[in-house]
Amino acid sequence: MTFGARLHAAIADRGPFCVGIDPHAGLLHEWGLDDDVAGLERFALTTVEAVAAHVSVVKPQSAFYERFGSRGVAVLERVIADSRAAGALVLLDVKRGDIGSTSQAYADAYLDPSSPLASDAITVSPFLGFGSLDPIFDTARKHDGGVFVLALTSNKEGPEVQHATVDGGGTVAGLMLDHLRRLNADAEPLGSFGAVIGATIGDATEDFAFNGPVLAPGFGAQGGTLADVRRLFGAAAAVLPSSSREVLRLGPDQDAMRDLVLRTNDELRA
Repeated sequence: MTFGARLHAAIADRGPFCVGIDPHAGLLHEWGLDDDVAGLERFALTTVEAVAAHVSVVKPQSAFYERFGSRGVAVLERVIADSRAAGALVLLDVKRGDIGSTSQAYADAYLDPSSPLASDAITVSPFLGFGSLDPIFDTARKHDGGVFVLALTSNKEGPEVQHATVDGGGTVAGLMLDHLRRLNADAEPLGSFGAVIGATIGDATEDFAFNGPVLAPGFGAQGGTLADVRRLFGAAAAVLPSSSREVLRLGPDQDAMRDLVLRTNDELRA
């Protein structure tokens, strides 16, 4: 099955809520853990045990594992493997973007099943030009993986690039969505190539109907609400409201984390 088909089925089965597994140093300390590899492992695997069997998608942020070097990356490999074993799709948040053979190497690292970091989908940055991502899209097609392209992020620096206008009118973000619309054309039941659009961006003029999924970070503790999701993404084919701190700050109480995930999925389905 393509990633789009797997995601469509997972959302129908488990709901659209996406949980970020982001081991911030501050969160490790809140859990009473040291900011070291042992603390990282305890935090990350406890979270996987609590939520991965109950959500459609988990989204580990690679940087929080990479900061510990090879031992941290080994923990990330466990997070990916254990989450997938629990039935969750893994969207690895790496935001890679390069050209040529380097772009291909990133694709092989994260989307080739022979890699220990192989995930169901990854995030990428298109701002070396959308065509620079072709090796990643080609590899995703080969292995039935997914790709989420940065389009309209909610950080305050984003608009200087994403809101810039292009020849013929429209914004850079809109152009990224046009490219995704082309890639997802005729895909059933859902395209495999999505966009990252923040749940806290406010008003937007871009067309979010591109037959692919939207990853909407910023939901929950960062200010994005259910009303924001409904208002912004009514035209989108599928939306994954994503939160990390909202869930993670309840740890290490696994029951509390699990209950919040189930309750949030119920609210999003309604």
